[in-house]
Amino acid sequence: MTAPLEVEVEEPVGRELAEPDRPWIVIVWNDPINLMSYVTYVLQKLFGYSREKATKLMLDVHHKGKAVVSSGSREKAEMDVFRLHEHGLWATMEQQD
Repeated sequence: MTAPLEVEVEEPVGRELAEPDRPWIVIVWNDPINLMSYVTYVLQKLFGYSREKATKLMLDVHHKGKAVVSSGSREKAEMDVFRLHEHGLWATMEQQD
């Protein structure tokens, strides 16, 4: 029986620190076109929010100019923005700090 050979492993060159996976957020912005009732309806329909939560988010959009309506992976955020655009709402996404 023979002993296993020792194998030398090289350290990777240019080691990079992995960034923690930060979620993406989806922001709905205020616009002069859509009615507040419609924005509430869309938030309920797309995200399954209760009327109370959808109304609170809509009021943030109306009074503060924007509201974060969802968060998650980049792919989920892209899909949420796409769906909001399909319903005529102005939405963007950004990586959370």
